[in-house]
Amino acid sequence: MKREEQLTHTHAAILAAAREQFLAQGYQATSTRDIAKQVGITQPALYHHFSDKEVIFLEVIKTVGGEIKTGITDVVSQIPADADPVEALTAVTEVLTKAHPRDVFTVIHGSFKFLKPENKRQLGMVFMQDYLMPLTSFFETGVVSLQDGVKAQDAASFYLTSLSPLFNTFHHVGPKDASQHDQTLALVRLILFGVAVKK
Repeated sequence: MKREEQLTHTHAAILAAAREQFLAQGYQATSTRDIAKQVGITQPALYHHFSDKEVIFLEVIKTVGGEIKTGITDVVSQIPADADPVEALTAVTEVLTKAHPRDVFTVIHGSFKFLKPENKRQLGMVFMQDYLMPLTSFFETGVVSLQDGVKAQDAASFYLTSLSPLFNTFHHVGPKDASQHDQTLALVRLILFGVAVKK
């Protein structure tokens, strides 16, 4: 393999390992040493490709964010006007859970206190453009009838911060033996309709 091909291969391998670790463990719990070890290179070799951990994290989140934006946009474009709101939001949710093994809100916002201001700004922009805006577009379709005074962006923010039960076994929604899809349906129903019946 030529040196240029080797460098390209190693660069991609670093990002793949970093993605796996950052998304599963979060920013703080992931080290460049662990990423390098998974790839089979030294830390100095990793730093030949990326200047620091923050740069790698940003690259990973930008890539995943792009996939999320594309996935949600595709789902939204295929939702019929008479779609069941629970099924429609479940399809959107499964775009997120497929890419994120851990609570997306925690992974992204949990990293903020460790990042330089410029990187924090970039990450905030990715979160807004690739997560919140596509979700806001979903809530603007009218498939979900929002309460008076609830804006689509507020609905998107609330929804996104309500997904944590899908990413851990401690805080579980639905029957213990429910499939991931059924758990998602149960949580989406709670998000959309709450826990109480109006009297």
